[in-house]
Order: sequence, then structure tokens, then C-alpha cells
Amino acid sequence: MPKVICLGEILIDRIAEQVGVDYDRVESWQSCPGGALANVACGLAKLGTSVSFIGCVGQDPEGEQLIQLLSKEGVNTTGLQVHPESVTRQIYVTRDEKGDRTFAKFSGDDTTVFADTLMSAEHLPAHLFADADFLVLGTLGLASPQTSRAIGRALKLAEDNFVRVIVDVNWRPMFWSNFDQAAKLIRVLLGYTDFLKLTTEEAYFLFRATSPAAIAQALNHLEGVIVTDGAKECRYYLGERQSKRNAFPIDAVDTTGAGDAFLAAFIHKISQKPLAELSKPEYAHDVISYACAAGAIATTSMGAIEAQPTDAQVRDFLAKMNDQ
Repeated sequence: MPKVICLGEILIDRIAEQVGVDYDRVESWQSCPGGALANVACGLAKLGTSVSFIGCVGQDPEGEQLIQLLSKEGVNTTGLQVHPESVTRQIYVTRDEKGDRTFAKFSGDDTTVFADTLMSAEHLPAHLFADADFLVLGTLGLASPQTSRAIGRALKLAEDNFVRVIVDVNWRPMFWSNFDQAAKLIRVLLGYTDFLKLTTEEAYFLFRATSPAAIAQALNHLEGVIVTDGAKECRYYLGERQSKRNAFPIDAVDTTGAGDAFLAAFIHKISQKPLAELSKPEYAHDVISYACAAGAIATTSMGAIEAQPTDAQVRDFLAKMNDQ
């Protein structure tokens, strides 16, 4: 049975092939499978950790493409739902000269119903939780009442089966119609969270603080907090100690999914040893370095899933960096 369950959105990223131009001036787009939790699931599978994905796609060519991709990558799809009356979400992504991305718009119009908003709580495969170690969630599903209920049931199943919960805030304003409601719902989710990953901007948005230790103090049930700051550094609070690691210098092509590759690598590492090992500063530093390396590698080509590294690629990257 899979050790990790990833529950959340799966979609198609349509990435601008021209860099440094606004949406209206883009001439062509490259379609790439994506969605934060699908990215994490594929990243884990590539690294060698057994993982299942729970989400919802439309009964359309895009949905079929994503189902085939997950299977090809070795992700368990027992929990993947197909909705017959909605469509798989597509999102248009522009890039600047540094490879940093901006989410421009969704496909369809105001009447379009996306499958990821219609995940069924009743159809969650409860048996997956019996032997899992981690449940990985984002926050975008909270913007939909139906998918939010599915998240609630997943949290109950995790609690009943002693599965630790990892949350990546993954704040995307375009998914929300009410920002005040977003903050409230996210804070409720954080009450069930054991490990929290967020960016510097997300940390300030939710806590008016960017120190992992301060956030851990505000939510004193957390076992770990990671705050990433793009190409600058990663600050973390693990084993009741705060530290940081500078990001690896890299010539980025597309940063889409870099944070998801980071999170997949972090989970891959901590799933290999008892969590008590994180109290050792050297081990915690090694875990974060491994995750930073995976995130850096993921920026070197287009797309969030295709660019994700294997364990051997991460180890080779770290060896080269240590030799410099």
C-alpha cells in the first residue's frame, strides 16, 4: 500500500512559449500536466516513494491524458475520480526572463464547472489511509464547498489511522472569490496540520511573520515548519531548532512546480527514517538540502512534472555542488 496520499488538484498548465510578454501578446502555448498535488505525487513516485493520488478530472481528453500520465509515472490512482458533467481545468501561465511564472487565467468562462471543484467525499477510498504514513494537502480545494467536504473527510480518516498531515499553503488568489473566507478556512486546516510548508509571502499573509519558529509557536502542535523564499533561501524549524539553507544557484527556465518538487523530496527523505531523527541538526540540514536540490533541478526545463528529478539525479546534483 502507498506510504503517502496526495489529495488535491490535477490540471493542465498551458505555459507561454515566449518569455517576458503579457498574456495578450503570447503567440503559442505548451500544454503540460500539472496541479500542485499531482506534481507532488509524481515527484514522489520518481524519487521512489510509493504514493497514491486522490483528485477529480473531467470525462474529457485532458482528463484521460492526466489519468494515463499518473499511471505511467507509477502513481496509484485508486482514488482518482472522473466527473461526467464537468471539465478538466486548464490554466494559462506566463513567464518572465528569469523563468518566474504568473498564473494569467483559466480556460472556459464564468459558467465553466471544473472537475477539481467536485471531488466526492463519499467516494474517498478509506482503505488507503490504513497503512499510509502521510496525507499531503494544499488549500485550493477549500475554495469549493464540495471538495472542501472531501478534504474534511480525508482529515478524519487521517486522524483515525494516525496518518500525519502535511500542508503546502500554495496560495493562489485567482481560485478564491472571498479572500477573508480563504484565510479563515486555511487557518482551520492548519489546526489539523503536522508539517507546514509555505512561502515568505504566504507566511506574512497568514501570520504577519516569516520566522518558522514564530509560526511554530503560534501553532504549537506543529512538528515542522518550512518557509521558502524562491531563489534566495529556505528557512526551517525541525526538531525544535530553526536554521536555514541558501538556495542553489541555477539558471531557471520555468519555475512552475519547483515548490512541489521540493516538497516531494522533503517527504521522500523524512519517510525513510523515524521522524525523531529530525532532532539531529545534521540530518535536518541534509533533508532540506536534498529538497532544495530537487526544487532547483525542476526549474531547468519546462513543465512541472516532466522536469522533476529522480533520486540519482538529486544525488549527482548535490555531489557536484559539494565539489565546487
